[in-house]
Amino acid sequence: MTELVEHGKLFIGGEWADPLGGGTIEVVSPHTEQVIGRVPHASGEDVDRAVAAARKAFDEGPWPRLALEERIAVVSRIKDAIAVRHEEIARSISSQNGSPYSWSVLAQALGPMMVYDAAITVARDFPYEEYRAGALGPILVRREPVGVVAAVIPWNVPQFVAAAKLAPALLTGSTVILKPSPESPLDSFILADIAREAGLPEGVLSILPADREVSEYLVGHPGVDKVAFTGSVAAGKRVMEVAARNLTRVTLELGGKSAAVILPDADLDLTVPGLIQSGWMNNGQACVAQTRILAPRSRYDEVAEALVAAVRAQVVGDPLDPATQIGPLVAKRQQRRSLDYIGIGQEEGAKVLTGGGIPAGLERGWYVEPTLFGDVDNSMRIAREEIFGPVVCLLPYGDEEEAARIANDSDFGLSGSVWTADVEHGIDFARRVRTGTYNVNTFSLDMLGPFGGYKSSGVGREFGPEGLSEYLEHKMIHLPAGYQAPAPGAGA
Repeated sequence: MTELVEHGKLFIGGEWADPLGGGTIEVVSPHTEQVIGRVPHASGEDVDRAVAAARKAFDEGPWPRLALEERIAVVSRIKDAIAVRHEEIARSISSQNGSPYSWSVLAQALGPMMVYDAAITVARDFPYEEYRAGALGPILVRREPVGVVAAVIPWNVPQFVAAAKLAPALLTGSTVILKPSPESPLDSFILADIAREAGLPEGVLSILPADREVSEYLVGHPGVDKVAFTGSVAAGKRVMEVAARNLTRVTLELGGKSAAVILPDADLDLTVPGLIQSGWMNNGQACVAQTRILAPRSRYDEVAEALVAAVRAQVVGDPLDPATQIGPLVAKRQQRRSLDYIGIGQEEGAKVLTGGGIPAGLERGWYVEPTLFGDVDNSMRIAREEIFGPVVCLLPYGDEEEAARIANDSDFGLSGSVWTADVEHGIDFARRVRTGTYNVNTFSLDMLGPFGGYKSSGVGREFGPEGLSEYLEHKMIHLPAGYQAPAPGAGA
């Protein structure tokens, strides 16, 4: 029996404070369907307090004015504390959203550490000031912190996404209001403890669990300078619409329907394990999941047989059991959504090759069998719409031209992969696919490079210098003719 976790205060401006609203969020286990936690539901008044604290800390406080190395020291302490508490964080997240514990340790806890580490590396080498020869004389280009950031994060990988927004914001000198999802707020209280112990100055960070209505109030707050959002396309459009009223800057990391392309020369012994990881990771609750697998017609049956065997071999069960590879979906609505799409796929003429229902013996909890569809056409809804569950489509193609066309025939463009015996050939194929992140014979996400999407998959980038730039304003200072810029490093 999971111990009930209860919190009575909110983390506002670096201090624990009584909530001004009377609402409560109940966190329900997707495995047992029992309440496992209760936290305060932040109100609009709590948002006002947090924004005021962040505004004061940015406009008047020390944080934006500290030397970069001083901010790096604080962020490094956050990273180090996550390392110490990584098992606690992983268990907390798995108990809330059903993520298999073995995967949680890597992606939900150690993954955020890698995000902070990479951001520190990028921040140290970033050109915050540079002199240029302008058309009318010398100019100085400065990059300065954007200000107060509203970071709205989802339930599927909460600490990873929080790190993707907190790390660049904090390192560049901004202040942050972090808004966790009501489905997975418990781990954010661990983060609050960590941030306080790391020595963040007053006002720099607030954490406000709340629903969509309060999120909208935060996003539209006139005291916010930038919104960083990760979630669905529909929610992202609404965020952009609300933020536009104040011309607030936004970055949006949204959905995906990514294609994994198996070329005719691919080694299936190497390819299939990669496809299992990329298609069904986190129970399919991942925006980067490769949920369309494209196989050449000449090898279609062989691919289907290998995938079916691998999908059936996955262990489904309690997310806190280290042996589990597929856990429950985060909520009853997500289970219903996946089952509805399975029905839609069958109505459209696709064939369930394996899975397709609720696993035997797991009627309690929000489980769906890992499912593979065959005989899928790219015009079907199951091939075009993001399901966000353990449901993957197998599509045939004729030649590489058709494979590239199918891969690009999507409203999304977030991730993708190609599998081939010839890496150079794979790189050439990657250049033809319009998507923000691509893999050749692997599935990974490197935090030193830019991550984001084309088309409906988002606006802006996270990670790498490109992601750090999203948290900076650019200023040009004109200098008089004949001015001699100091040598790099002079006066440091």
